[in-house]
Parts: sequence; C-alpha cells; structure tokens
Amino acid sequence: MPVVLRVGRFRFFFFSNENEEPPHIHVRAGSDEAKYWLDPMELAGNYGFNGRELTQIEELIRFYHTELLEAWHEHFHESD
Repeated sequence: MPVVLRVGRFRFFFFSNENEEPPHIHVRAGSDEAKYWLDPMELAGNYGFNGRELTQIEELIRFYHTELLEAWHEHFHESD
C-alpha cells in the first residue's frame, strides 16, 4: 500500500494489486476512507467523510493531480 501523499490528517495511497483498475487514489483519515478516479477525477466511493471533508479532499486531488497520476504510472510501470 504505497502512501503517495500526506496532507494534514489525510493520507493518499493506492493498493499494489489494483493495476487492473483505472488510475485512482484512496484517501484515509482515521476510520474514514474515500476512493477517487483520477482521469477524469470523480468520487468512486465514500465511507465516512462529510461533505466539507470531501470538498477539501477534492481540492487537494486537483492541486496534486499530476503528482498522483505520475505516482500511479510509475508504480505500475505504465506510460501516459
């Protein structure tokens, strides 16, 4: 489970066995977790975050979008 980014209480990561899915990122803080597709960016699932937190997460994903996609492709040895 490579952790790609930590911002405040949010930890952004993906699972190494998920290379059959499109690029995405999981976000966890405490017991809350969400999953976002990266291209195009879209919420795939939310397990506990409230609306305000999801807005914060989405802003962070937009800000770090390039780095998150690069980390995905690098980990799974894909080219853009």
